[in-house]
Amino acid sequence: MEFAFNERKRWLFLGLPFTFTVYHIGEDTLTIDRGFFSKTEDDCYMYKIQDVNHSATLIERIMGLGTVTCFTADVTDRKLILKHIKHSKDVKNYIFEKSEAARIKRRTLNMQNISADPLQVEFGNDGLDSAIFE
Repeated sequence: MEFAFNERKRWLFLGLPFTFTVYHIGEDTLTIDRGFFSKTEDDCYMYKIQDVNHSATLIERIMGLGTVTCFTADVTDRKLILKHIKHSKDVKNYIFEKSEAARIKRRTLNMQNISADPLQVEFGNDGLDSAIFE
């Protein structure tokens, strides 16, 4: 399978890649491989990624690294964190664009629950919310 990005989690010390966590980011999936003795592979479809966040501490910026956090609708992981990776802004932008394209392709709709207290909502005779128009 062809991946757009293969990034490795790095130490903050000189940005050395001496960890056993690898992030594979492709068109349809984001895969996190962890471990040396006991391997764990975690996948998330791109259409399940709802929001992406990029952060970089001062030390990360000095070393040319960053952290990308993906907020998902995945059952196993609500938050996927890609820690201390190179090209973090490019990875964040790629994930954001591909997740939006995957949602449009699959025709999935992301709804936000903006709820009001049902006891405070009053309806007039015309069926419109009179509390809004007051």
